[in-house]
Amino acid sequence: SPWNFPIAIPCGGIAAALAAGNTVILKPASDTALPAFVMCQCFWRAGVPREALQFVLCSGAMAGMHMLTSPEIARVILTGGTETALTILEQTPTLKLLAETGGKNATIVSGLSDRDLVVKNVLHSAFSHAGQKCSATSLLLLEEEVFESADFREQFVDAVSSLRVGSAWDLSTKMGPLIRPPSGDLLRGLKELEKGESWAVMPSQLGDNPCSYSPGVKWNTTAGNFTHKTELFGPVLGVMQFRRLEKAIQTVNATGYGLTSSLESLDDREQKLWRESIRAGNLYINRPTTGAVVLRQPFGGMGKSAFGPGAKAGGPNYVATLMSIDDSYKETVAKVVTPGSGQLPESNALINFWGNLERSSRWLLDLPGSTPSDMSQLRSAILSYDRFANEEIRIEHDHFQLVGQDNYRRYLPASPLRIRVHADDKPYDIAARCLAAVASDCRAIISYPSSIHEATIASLEKLTYEWAGRIAFLKESDEELIHAIESGQVVRLRYAAASRVPEAIRRSANRNHVFIADEGVSMLGRIELLWYVMEQSISFDYHRYGNLGPRSSEKRAETL
Repeated sequence: SPWNFPIAIPCGGIAAALAAGNTVILKPASDTALPAFVMCQCFWRAGVPREALQFVLCSGAMAGMHMLTSPEIARVILTGGTETALTILEQTPTLKLLAETGGKNATIVSGLSDRDLVVKNVLHSAFSHAGQKCSATSLLLLEEEVFESADFREQFVDAVSSLRVGSAWDLSTKMGPLIRPPSGDLLRGLKELEKGESWAVMPSQLGDNPCSYSPGVKWNTTAGNFTHKTELFGPVLGVMQFRRLEKAIQTVNATGYGLTSSLESLDDREQKLWRESIRAGNLYINRPTTGAVVLRQPFGGMGKSAFGPGAKAGGPNYVATLMSIDDSYKETVAKVVTPGSGQLPESNALINFWGNLERSSRWLLDLPGSTPSDMSQLRSAILSYDRFANEEIRIEHDHFQLVGQDNYRRYLPASPLRIRVHADDKPYDIAARCLAAVASDCRAIISYPSSIHEATIASLEKLTYEWAGRIAFLKESDEELIHAIESGQVVRLRYAAASRVPEAIRRSANRNHVFIADEGVSMLGRIELLWYVMEQSISFDYHRYGNLGPRSSEKRAETL
């Protein structure tokens, strides 16, 4: 667990892992061992056995050497640096890692924004907690007219310069100290300028405390330079300019990170374009990038900001990722979800995009080695996938309906996805993964080696004919698959079993932030469909100084 959230993050991970039935070992950040120990004592006093929750003090290197290489470790939850996650996976490629890692978080400011609110929100996003939150803004992109506005620059510089920096024990302090003296990238970011940059606000060390720094603002950061591309975990902000919103979005996405991102704009067209194009796990419109609340804004990133299946901490799917699902239940599940069982109505409304259920099931029998049992399981899977897709995956959820603020939780397809076929795959395992991809609106490529019989592929093409471009077929060797991963053509890989993933492919995927879903293929949409999507949270302050505008007549949770 990290030092910047010494209680909240380890508490959430421990609670979720215990809820899933695991024994938990907590190895906290060395800087914050004491609060982690006090928190464990709370769990123990509440009745959690010490055997179920164990506390270990050691260095990160020692944990990596002795604990993370153990085959008895089923999952690892990490909040830390991207390089730390890569080092762990290089050491133990088969490790199931759920990691929230670095972020190069950006706020884009449109010319159609409320500039007073921009100053307020960016100040909080960039410099609260001295910029040491993983969600802190470290890039500010201003549309040309805002960037060139002397009034805006003067207002923003004055606001940053007026921040009171000092001890956390002083209640008048607005920005506290760093956890340790800056070094490495952060020290360079606080000391050096790149070509074209200038200090709008120059940072400086205050007094004799090597951890106390005033905030810094670099003006005219350019695309591709150090400040643009490098995570700076401290009180330094790079300011860039742009002419078109599309270009600003490309600049943000080019960092490769995708933790939090923000847009300041009062134009609903710009809001729509931004939210459909930006690549980040937590999106904020007209509000700061920090302060995510459990379930209201479940937290987690994309790209270099995340490793693992993409289920967000504080969301409804997180506990499920800390379990291993046994597929020996298939016959029982088939009875539960098959029409006529009383659990689901016998209605084609449940399978509105599958085409003819009976025909699809019969086609499965054309696959070599298929049995009537496979057909029964596929029928049940179709209904379960369709139901979960319609009730959960394909709609946006706002559990709170707050007055003045939307908080949507939604799913994005993990496209392009490779469904890798192996010689040991059963017909059901192949067909069900195709169904799950289509149910999730995920564009999938059925990747198969030359050892797979052509009759199997021909039957699969027949089975998926009505889905046209949603499912494509590609014969490729392991070496060609690795090349596709290395060249950025793969977002996610779906194997039917962990034992069928070659080590070379696993290592390549780990290096390139491509998650491999290798659990057994489940008949339950609640389990299987989560491998084909990524979660995203969107928080939008639609009020302006308390004025709800045209939405004032909406019925919200507090007015029902």
